[in-house]
Amino acid sequence: MVRKPVVAGSFYPGSKSSLEKELSRLIPFVREKKKVIGLISPHAGYVYSGGCAGKGFGSIQVPGKVIILGVNHRGMGHSVAVDGSEHWNTPLGDVAIEMELAEKLVKNSDIFRIDFSAGAMEHSLEVQVPFIQYINPRAGILPITISCMDLEQLLAAGQEIGRMVQGRDDVLLVASTDMSHYISAESAKVKDQKAIDKILAMDPEGLFETVMLEKISMCGMAPTVMMLSAAIQLGAKASEVIQYTNSGEASGDYDQVVGYLSMAVY
Repeated sequence: MVRKPVVAGSFYPGSKSSLEKELSRLIPFVREKKKVIGLISPHAGYVYSGGCAGKGFGSIQVPGKVIILGVNHRGMGHSVAVDGSEHWNTPLGDVAIEMELAEKLVKNSDIFRIDFSAGAMEHSLEVQVPFIQYINPRAGILPITISCMDLEQLLAAGQEIGRMVQGRDDVLLVASTDMSHYISAESAKVKDQKAIDKILAMDPEGLFETVMLEKISMCGMAPTVMMLSAAIQLGAKASEVIQYTNSGEASGDYDQVVGYLSMAVY
């Protein structure tokens, strides 16, 4: 089964040549790329968040296997759904799904389940894939779509991912999230910094609690908590902000913005 793109031509260019041209513009040349365990990357249309995502992906090594943790915006399917396709297609071509990892992850888990439907229409996963393909055309992916909002399950799921890839150096974890939605740029910066501080502290529980308490409209909080939990299981000790920005930089409207964040975890 091949998952066809659903937001090509809207969130990002729909032709191969146009997409390659756009990615070459969005991804800066960095001579010394960092070896990291995890990356936080935004998932809006490239005209808004592509530069922030490009700076993130462009500054790190993209290995042969990338686990993408995305938001289930539509609430379809299982709450922690591992994609069951054999390939995902974008205008750059097909990218293989890491079926060995998928089967290993769900084999003895009460949390993860193979589910085609959850990510079938999900842009938070899809928009990350062309960046991965462009930087490392041989990379395979494992998309996981998350609607679960139970802290203990998110932490446990992250630990299961961590145990699954323990001892490997060919896996990158990507958490797909946008930050505050549709508030002023000034308010977004203040709110989002509270979440960023918890990520910098490598505190997934604190991130969950802060986002809930402060009512921060960080749509990918759950994937980020899961990724941090996995990264800590893998020995991650620190994180750093690559870029924080907002949609007003593209639209000129700073009264109603969406915040965008790229961070490395290592």
